[in-house]
Amino acid sequence: MQHILIVDDHSDIRRLLAITLGKSYAILEAEDGASALEAVRRHHPQFVLLDVMMPGAMDGLQVLDAIKGDPQTRDILVAMVTARGQLADRDDACKRGADAYFVKPFSPLQIVAWVKGKLQ
Repeated sequence: MQHILIVDDHSDIRRLLAITLGKSYAILEAEDGASALEAVRRHHPQFVLLDVMMPGAMDGLQVLDAIKGDPQTRDILVAMVTARGQLADRDDACKRGADAYFVKPFSPLQIVAWVKGKLQ
């Protein structure tokens, strides 16, 4: 079964995504950047759904940089799921290696479609 790591400091967002994706995928969760990187290194998920603005020392863009900058993890597909909807924010994330960018409020079905599309 494919693993998806959901990283968001809001438990309701994690729960929504886990319910939407949990029937078809094994779900891992993290609420900050440090625990996200620990989960990535420990479980090597196929997908990471990553918020940008999170508490702690690392925001989502720093986590993205760490994932895509490490030869062991750079193959992991990362979708940003964020309230930051400006074109400059999207462009910055894409330049850093984000594979997709979803703006909150988002449709969980769009994320499911993206994941399924990447598995084909």
